Amino acid sequence: MSIRTTAPVLCTGVSFAWPDGTRVLDDLSWAAGEGSTGLIGRNGSGKSTLLQLIAGRLLPSSGTLHIAGDPGYLPQDLTLDPALRVDEVLGVASARAALHAIEAGDAAEEHFTTLGDQWDVEERTHAALARLGLGHIGLDRTVREISGGEAVLLRLAALLLARPGVLLLDEPTNNLDRHARHRLYDAVTEYRGAVIVVTHDRELLERVDQIAELRTGAIRTFGGNLTAYENTIATEQEAAERAHATARADLARQRRDLAAAQTRQARSARYGKQMYADNRLDKASAQTMKRAAQVSRGKQQAVHDQRLTDAKEHLDAAEDRLRDDDTIRIDLPDTAVPPHRTVLTLHRTRLRTGRTIDDLNIHGPERIALTGRNGTGKTTLLRTIAGQLPPSEGEVCVHVPLRYLPQRLDLLDGQRTIFDNVARLNPHATGNQIRAQLARFLFKGHRADQLVDTLSGGERFRATLAALLLADPAPQLLLLDEPTNNLDMDSVTQLAQALAGYQGALVVVSHDFPFLQQIGITSWLDLDTETVPEVSAKGSSGSPR
Repeated sequence: MSIRTTAPVLCTGVSFAWPDGTRVLDDLSWAAGEGSTGLIGRNGSGKSTLLQLIAGRLLPSSGTLHIAGDPGYLPQDLTLDPALRVDEVLGVASARAALHAIEAGDAAEEHFTTLGDQWDVEERTHAALARLGLGHIGLDRTVREISGGEAVLLRLAALLLARPGVLLLDEPTNNLDRHARHRLYDAVTEYRGAVIVVTHDRELLERVDQIAELRTGAIRTFGGNLTAYENTIATEQEAAERAHATARADLARQRRDLAAAQTRQARSARYGKQMYADNRLDKASAQTMKRAAQVSRGKQQAVHDQRLTDAKEHLDAAEDRLRDDDTIRIDLPDTAVPPHRTVLTLHRTRLRTGRTIDDLNIHGPERIALTGRNGTGKTTLLRTIAGQLPPSEGEVCVHVPLRYLPQRLDLLDGQRTIFDNVARLNPHATGNQIRAQLARFLFKGHRADQLVDTLSGGERFRATLAALLLADPAPQLLLLDEPTNNLDMDSVTQLAQALAGYQGALVVVSHDFPFLQQIGITSWLDLDTETVPEVSAKGSSGSPR
């Protein structure tokens, strides 16, 4: 297959391995097309690593990458210096300073050199912020004064102002509320250069021009959006399943034919021996008959062996076209909470954000969705419940063992293996018990001995979830902050299946409404309201009334 050298991104024979020898990409060749491309694939397949290679953050072990111009990169785990001003993040601080100096009467040549033709720098900057819903943020504010979701959009605004030839976005909708997500959708759709976006956000994937799937070390590109891709895959899988059924039937038939041929040959051999024993054949005729039978038997055996080999190869090929469907399986009876037991109580609790919650009582295995725009205090509420932040006023009483999974997956020691991290939180479990449980979280065999720092975002999440749920004592209240961030679509389904086996109470912050419906949310706490929020029962659609 020839690859166009005019593609915005061209990868040729690219390989990459981590310092410990863990291989991520091996001889990958791919040409990214014009327009927007949704790069999808299972967690750990190498999507984020590939973006970092294209962005120049990592160097390939071998192979070459050709990029049309300087790429702009938005990483999955964005970290900005809290002391930076907004104009510094946007890259316009020096131009603004020069403009203000000139306007104040300082005609030094260096100011004009710095400003160049950017006389409209502030107008363009404010317009870029307004397009992303950040018009309220002053250019002299600092990063510490804005929310995590606003920081993501701020970094995106900086990239849009720089106008890179290739825009690389790694899970850009993480931590964004629904309104901010739609701002980002529009920015991606309207961008005139090439965009490669790694995301599990179905709405964003419905807006791209093509889907590129990274699977088993190779990339295959599909024209159209996510729906077109899924329709193509569904058609292919139907054909693959039919081919697999046919191949299995043919293999079974060839085995029956071989067994029948061997039975006939054995009967013929016994018949010849019997005739010789009964003196109906002389020795010479018996030898001739035996040699003829051996030749015939050898030819027939070769024919049947070849047919059997062909049938096995056809079955292997058919199985290769089938997509595996690994699922997380957990059974944690110690997490069960009786329906009427009080799990959590908040009484006249004022959060650090100033929000007051008069009364919140969770009983039994309730499942609460905590919703609201960025900056309304959802994470603050979870951290207050978890005991990480004391309330400004009031009481927070947790009546059962609790575990908290934050947005930043920093609970595990990156220099330890998955097994060691889980063992540290569950010192009473035997090694075999831990490995058996980790296998249920899809860390089978040697995968349990992988260093946490070498895991993808989704794998790290799955390992963290395993460590929390397998901890001693077992958590009967689980707090999850944006749990579908960093997860591919298959992993979101796996997470929902895992939570189906969890029998305790849940409080979940998420803007992923399909996921909230999947995990059986029983009630909603909306922090968008100006008044004191109240828990409401879900409507018939699974969303708050």
